Amino acid sequence: MERESFEDKEVADLLNKHFVAVKVDREERPDVDNIYMTVCQALTGHGGWPLTVIMTPDKNPFFAGTYFPKRGRMGMPGLMEILKKVAELWETKKDQLIESGDKIVQAMQTDITAGLHGKGSVTKETINKGYDHLSHSFDPIYGGFGRAPKFPMPHHLLFLFRYRTLNGTDKALKMAEKTLKCMHRGGIYDHIGFGFSRYSTDNRWLVPHFEKMLYDNALLAMAYLEGYQITGDEEYRRVAQGIFTYVLRDMTSDEGAFYSAEDADSEGVEGKFYVWDAKEVVDVLGREKGERFCRLYDITPDGNFEGKSIPNLIDRDDREVYEAFSLEEKRRMLFEYRDKRIHPHKDDKVLTSWNGLMIAALAMGARILGLKEYVQAAQKAVDFILKKLRRQDGRLLARYRDKEAAYLGYVDDYAFLIWGLIELYWATYDPCYLEKALELNDDLIRYFWDEKGGGLFLYGKDGERLITRPKEIYDGAMPSGNSVATLNFLRLARLTGDEKLEDMAGQQFEYFGAQVDESPASHTYFLTSAMFSIYPTKEIVLVGHREGQDTQRLISILNGEYLPMSVSLLYSDGDKTIEKLAPFIKGQRMVDGKAAAYICENFACQSPVTHPDVFKEMLKK
Repeated sequence: MERESFEDKEVADLLNKHFVAVKVDREERPDVDNIYMTVCQALTGHGGWPLTVIMTPDKNPFFAGTYFPKRGRMGMPGLMEILKKVAELWETKKDQLIESGDKIVQAMQTDITAGLHGKGSVTKETINKGYDHLSHSFDPIYGGFGRAPKFPMPHHLLFLFRYRTLNGTDKALKMAEKTLKCMHRGGIYDHIGFGFSRYSTDNRWLVPHFEKMLYDNALLAMAYLEGYQITGDEEYRRVAQGIFTYVLRDMTSDEGAFYSAEDADSEGVEGKFYVWDAKEVVDVLGREKGERFCRLYDITPDGNFEGKSIPNLIDRDDREVYEAFSLEEKRRMLFEYRDKRIHPHKDDKVLTSWNGLMIAALAMGARILGLKEYVQAAQKAVDFILKKLRRQDGRLLARYRDKEAAYLGYVDDYAFLIWGLIELYWATYDPCYLEKALELNDDLIRYFWDEKGGGLFLYGKDGERLITRPKEIYDGAMPSGNSVATLNFLRLARLTGDEKLEDMAGQQFEYFGAQVDESPASHTYFLTSAMFSIYPTKEIVLVGHREGQDTQRLISILNGEYLPMSVSLLYSDGDKTIEKLAPFIKGQRMVDGKAAAYICENFACQSPVTHPDVFKEMLKK
């Protein structure tokens, strides 16, 4: 539509004569996008991008749709005809258009005021129903959920991991593992340069939409890390490390912030940068190694995508996958050859929200894999955000590009960054990160919390006044800010003993409960938060000198276990910051000069243990 219409002089002349044209980056203004996408869905029964909306000067929409060609064809109206008709109606029936826009806005405001679905609750039955819905939509052959196009939806997998742990349902783990393996082995994963594309156009994960997004790769890294932690499968570890290699190599600024995306096309052709022909591979690697590489990665003379080949390991068994891993030197040679091609365009804007997700992923990677470079990358990104994307009064901003920070932060910016800070605390046990998470959580509540009904608004009370102020709970390509904030509330409450945060999480479940119960599989991260509230959780307190060998042994054991229903603290005697943040910790001490571990439930603790093997056995129980 950009090429056909917005860069066309005839369309531009018509637009500029009768309209004020506004182009919105939906990543910079998710509030605008959310509101008018809701209008489009209500008026047309569907949504999508590009989103086309015509509205009054008061921002009240009266026409919406998605793609329109320049001129009508095959029964589809053209943009030229639509613009001419609207301009004519504005001259002859302006009052009717204004009235139509007013009615649409009134209907939207009524829905929001009514809470959309009324209040409810989230129970174990809701969680079970969410699992059942995923089970019914699961593809047993190629993994994933639903039909093509297939999206990764990593928060589905995080939900399934927890469901299996809490309910002993082996099928939940099998569904998650099947999906992890099939996604990695498909063409949606870049086997030459690493990282995942946005989604697969087919049900086998072979042909991606080649665009790479930061948030997808952050969430997928978390899913593969947890898969590795649960199963010990080296394939998952390799994929997680591959994602981080890609992000730190190609998507990180000199200052340590993470860029947003890479386009699907280069030289005007989608996927051109990523596809191969067999002769090319043989020329780079030599005949013997090249033919072996082509055999394993499905690179054929005929190709599997428009005459070329997308490297993939679909239908390869575990032995063949590990054979492919052994060709690391050959992969690197192909990567260096590919690197000379014209690269897709990089969207180098820095989004606070997506950076928060990658900070969380890297911190998890550091904790689970024991790699300090991931901690350092996460810390550098946090430092960047707090220096460049935070006003002097502490208010977070949403976007940074070309040395300019802009737009008041949205609920996702706060929720995702707080998530990252909590994970970074667990990766380092530096209390400054927990302190910063609590500080930002206070700001989140101040700017976004609905004191009347509960729930967090998408944009802050100090933001631009739009026609409505929505609250989003749908866990789509990313978990919603409300879902993530709810789990943040619960984790911070268990870390500090702050009952107010526990109560706020309860209000979240009440406010959104009925909506979630209608379609639980569309809210799997919110269900993950609910699990943390409904099922028993543990507070694990380690007491010892942070750098002491005995303390580090206990930390290592803790990091090696999959413990999604727990939080942990490290307390060095006299650490005033932790004592202030978590007052219940003061009575806990080392034992006979040795680092000690306390396992607590509802802040009532068992006797401390000092022996690593005993601690490990207690965690496994």
